[in-house]
Amino acid sequence: MKLLWTTMVVLILLLQVRLWVGEGSFAQVWALEQSIAEQRAENAELATRNERLYAEVRNLRGERGAVEERARMNLGLIREDETFFLVVEN
Repeated sequence: MKLLWTTMVVLILLLQVRLWVGEGSFAQVWALEQSIAEQRAENAELATRNERLYAEVRNLRGERGAVEERARMNLGLIREDETFFLVVEN
């Protein structure tokens, strides 16, 4: 009878060890949940950025003035009839 109880206690302890530290344990599940939450937050940020970029592309495709504004601001382009003034600050 003593051997049966000892065997049962050992089996229960082995199952507890696997539950707390082994594969699929509480610690591993908690870490995976944290990882999923971080990935979802990153995905939300990227989705917001993508929406802004899509809106900008739609704007550039639809309006001629938007392309001209981009060329003037980012590339420093001017028209033939315009005079360019560079203001230098101290």
